[in-house]
Amino acid sequence: MPRDPFDWITGAAAARERAGLVRRLRPRPADDTRLDLASNDYLGLSRHPEVIEGAVTAARRWGAGATGSRLVTGTTGLHAELEAELAAFCGFEAALVFSSGYAANIAAVTALTGHDTLVVSDAGNHASLIDGCRLSRAQTAVTPHADPEAVDKALDAHGGRALVVTDAVFSVDGDAAPLAALAGVAAGHGAALLVDDAHGLGVLGPGGSGTPAAQGVAGGRGVVATVTLSKSLGSQGGAVLGPAAVIEHLVNTARTFIFDTGLAPAAAGAALAALRLLRREPQRAARVREVARTLHEGLTASGLRAIRPDAAVISVPAPLPEQALSWAADCRSAGVSVGCFRPPSVPDGISRVRLTARADLERQDIDFALRTLAATAPRA
Repeated sequence: MPRDPFDWITGAAAARERAGLVRRLRPRPADDTRLDLASNDYLGLSRHPEVIEGAVTAARRWGAGATGSRLVTGTTGLHAELEAELAAFCGFEAALVFSSGYAANIAAVTALTGHDTLVVSDAGNHASLIDGCRLSRAQTAVTPHADPEAVDKALDAHGGRALVVTDAVFSVDGDAAPLAALAGVAAGHGAALLVDDAHGLGVLGPGGSGTPAAQGVAGGRGVVATVTLSKSLGSQGGAVLGPAAVIEHLVNTARTFIFDTGLAPAAAGAALAALRLLRREPQRAARVREVARTLHEGLTASGLRAIRPDAAVISVPAPLPEQALSWAADCRSAGVSVGCFRPPSVPDGISRVRLTARADLERQDIDFALRTLAATAPRA
């Protein structure tokens, strides 16, 4: 009898189990009463009445789905409104909306590079940027985390067409990249800078306009940014922001734009409603940063080693993957949802629980979370 071609999966599953790296889906109930410190709903907008109404109205007007790729039937007037307002809010000339932030990153990296291009990528970059580097087939140099000098040396050794790629706020530890320094280095070599601002939009910059705006590089001639609509804006989707010529180039060359169904109208409507709400209530961005600082101060005061957040992500290292997993499970049982990051999701191999601050958290929520984290922390 022929051998089962998937026999190897059993062995791989057993190895993951031994290493404490098994991942399982946990469907979230609609009426979940646990305190949410695990999602990326930084501004608490995913259930805001205006954002929900934006989704409902869009679905009623435009239908449940986009019906096709953006270049066929998948572009609506709603998509055009969202792109114009998003670009203006973040300080860029133009924007292009994708079905996800992952698709936006893949598009930006692959469409802005070629066989003769050097991509200089930060060691802490998100998987979508890493995958973009691989799919681009360009030469890639991985530089130490947040090290403009190393980027300068990599560019100097190449001397040709190049793209510097970095997260704006790194999703594992929550630290911000030195964008101003990186933009200066890139400009000095005639290279472009691509910034993934998934975790900065709605949190950093004037009124939450993002990390590039916060560091004075938004709208720069050689600067392109990507954002997600699924975090601070409480919806789903992604976008690339940059010079109009770059956006036109993506429309004509980016495979994850050309060959993918457009973002559903409901998601576009929700994101647009959230963006307009943020423009009216810019204090939400300051509030989420305040909550993040308070959580960090409370964690360190209780004796836990927490990494100081530059935005809304607070990382708390755990000794071993199994301990991080059990810590997160104990928190859930006690009524607090936190993230659990283990290899291979963490580039340095150090497991963590990850907290995400939210602008709508009250003081009693923060205190409850701090007590729970301290009471359930693994003992060394």
